[in-house]
Amino acid sequence: MQGRVPEDLAVVVDAGGVIMVWSDGARRLLGHEPAELVGRPVTDLLTTGLPESTRRHVAEGRPWSGEVSLRHRDGDRVVVRLRGTPLRDAAGRRLWLVTGTVPAYPRAAHGSLTLWDLTLAQLPVPVAVYDRDARLVGANDIMTEVMGRSEEEMRGLTLWEIEPNPPFDTYDRLQREVLRTGEMIFHEEHGKAPGEIRPHAWSMFLSPLKDETGTVQGMSATVFDTSEQSWARRRLAVINEASLRIGSTLDVTRTAEEMAEVAVTAGFADFVTVDLLESVARGDEPGPLPPNTPVVLRRSAQRSVLEGCPESVVAPGGAIHYPVGTLPLRTLAAERGARHRPGDPDLLEWLESSPARAETVSRYLIHSVMMVPLRARGVTLGMVHFLRHRTPDAFSEDDLLLAEDIVARAAVSVDNARRYTRERRTALALQRSLLPERLPDLAAMDIAYRYLPTGSGADIGGDWFDVIPLSGTRVALVVGDVVGHGIHASATMGRLRTAVRTLADVDLAPDELLTQLDDLVIRLDREEGPEVRGAEETPGQVGATCLYAVYDPVSRRCTMARAGHPPPALVTPDGGVRFLDLPAGPPLGLGGLPFEASEIQLEENSLLALYTDGLLEAPGHDIEVGTALLRQALSGSAGALEETCEQVLRTLLTGRPDDDVVLMLARTTVLDAGKVRTWQLPPDPAAVARARKMAGEQLAEWGLTEAEFATELIVSELVTNALRYGGAPIELRLIRDATLICEVSDGSSTAPHLRRARVFDEGGRGLLLVAQLAERWGSRQTATGKTIWAEQPLPAGV
Repeated sequence: MQGRVPEDLAVVVDAGGVIMVWSDGARRLLGHEPAELVGRPVTDLLTTGLPESTRRHVAEGRPWSGEVSLRHRDGDRVVVRLRGTPLRDAAGRRLWLVTGTVPAYPRAAHGSLTLWDLTLAQLPVPVAVYDRDARLVGANDIMTEVMGRSEEEMRGLTLWEIEPNPPFDTYDRLQREVLRTGEMIFHEEHGKAPGEIRPHAWSMFLSPLKDETGTVQGMSATVFDTSEQSWARRRLAVINEASLRIGSTLDVTRTAEEMAEVAVTAGFADFVTVDLLESVARGDEPGPLPPNTPVVLRRSAQRSVLEGCPESVVAPGGAIHYPVGTLPLRTLAAERGARHRPGDPDLLEWLESSPARAETVSRYLIHSVMMVPLRARGVTLGMVHFLRHRTPDAFSEDDLLLAEDIVARAAVSVDNARRYTRERRTALALQRSLLPERLPDLAAMDIAYRYLPTGSGADIGGDWFDVIPLSGTRVALVVGDVVGHGIHASATMGRLRTAVRTLADVDLAPDELLTQLDDLVIRLDREEGPEVRGAEETPGQVGATCLYAVYDPVSRRCTMARAGHPPPALVTPDGGVRFLDLPAGPPLGLGGLPFEASEIQLEENSLLALYTDGLLEAPGHDIEVGTALLRQALSGSAGALEETCEQVLRTLLTGRPDDDVVLMLARTTVLDAGKVRTWQLPPDPAAVARARKMAGEQLAEWGLTEAEFATELIVSELVTNALRYGGAPIELRLIRDATLICEVSDGSSTAPHLRRARVFDEGGRGLLLVAQLAERWGSRQTATGKTIWAEQPLPAGV
């Protein structure tokens, strides 16, 4: 019986199943001579009964086909594919013509069994063969073990007849799909046998069996136990989800929440808590845990598979105390996770130390607990608890390994968020220390402002603002934005703000001030090396935008210039809003391009809105939309400035900004005409005495006679210098505000110079005398020359 047996088989059987004719193939197929088989019941040659469908077709006299197992003369089993056709003899009796072929399975003699049969029987993979009616033809030993029945019990039955319950109904449907289409189907099934901790996974290949004509004659089912691969895939899926979802922000609390969410939503645990050391929750650097010392942690996150179940003993944000010798503290000291059941003595001791904790475990039937230390860079950051109460399986050793992997990945994100929190807090503290702590009291205008640092993962920016009192009750408004983020941007902002204040004290015009500031930015960029900028940055990284405006409450004139900064918005007293068309000017740090100033006359109670681009370019809309929203928010803003600030932020910002935001609102006032007196003086030495007299009379009218002597001396010296070193037109102006201000203007642009006169010098003492009598003094350039001014404090009680 070696090799293939291609001969056809032809048999004639009567209605009673007795063999009447057998072709010569009987000898080669079964080892019998044909004469030996004639007259014998065909059932003598069958190793098993005919399939139910075949018996039904025979009884009904219909054609049938299928594979039949026959017995060889030496006891071997031979599978033959047969086709039965009903016939009638001359007497009208029913006969059956049975023809068939031997399937082309390779065979090799091996004692009483073929190697092919041995292979199928001993294959370490469950295999079963079904006919065209999805009825079992044969199964190897492992398949019978999986099915829980012997081959004899199942032969000739469909899967639905063998086990009319899920998932066998699904298998039966898939088998018939294979038999109908002739296409292989791959199917995976997961299930768990009683007493097993981890569910099994099975991969099934349902393949059609075709003859040489391509006709489907049956099918085979090969099953592989893929439990290990399935567990590995599940582990990788959970780890992958943890990698994607944990650490999406640089917020310590949110990172802890993401870790708890991943563990619960992935079906790994029913309840998870994340407790961090108080220093970590604050963003500080944690130190090593001292031995034999209680530890206090902060509940940073918790997540349950069911809303509110179980109830946490400690609410988020609450403190958790680990006394010396308790299980959690020992777990932290061991620096590795552990799993426990409520009956474990160590866990029982920990539960009984808190009646609320013990009641929660008992009430919600918590049956499995894992404690895993949260560690990064060799330092303990906190503790993560995994609990199961709905999932019936206890945590396994594989679960502990997976939990430690998830926690280790999350610990890196928590530590990064902690370090970012500390650096951000430092940068924010630096930036706030460089911004105005409180606004000065001004006669020129009322001020309200809002400063919002970025709320995204980006570093603190370099936005700043300032309000600078100037001579003559004037006031300067400044808003700027430094390129970049972080401590470097904050430090640059502080240097620029200091420079603006210094240049403002010199009373430079807005365009001249920006020119000087531009030179400073260029110099800063050239002087900073890579250790300051960072190795990856190149020169040209230092830059800024700025808007500088000066308002005079006496003349109601406002002079403004900008360097690449958004233009201010003006709200007129009637509620109209427009954005001032100022020459843009280049951003600071480019150099070589001029800045231009514009002057505008403002009505009393006009409102100026100065801001940085973070206000207009908020998330969800571009700058055009932001401009329209700002116009809408400012329309009709006749109420209190603080309320208007809130209205603007509510309109333009829907959440925490992605960039720093500065908003400054300034409502203008006009100095009462009764507090200002101006005289035009002729270029005549006699004008000095006249100026002293007019000043004295005005002080008497204001009730400031105590300041008359010092004021007359100041007026005398300033007018004398204007006559001697200046030129027409000469003007004297007195202003009574929070201080008494004396100003003398002339047509010369020569700046005054304070010097100490020698013993025999006839001049050089005038400005020194003014400096001694006045609280502050200085000079500023005007369109027609210069103005020298001096301020005196008002007498007590005035």
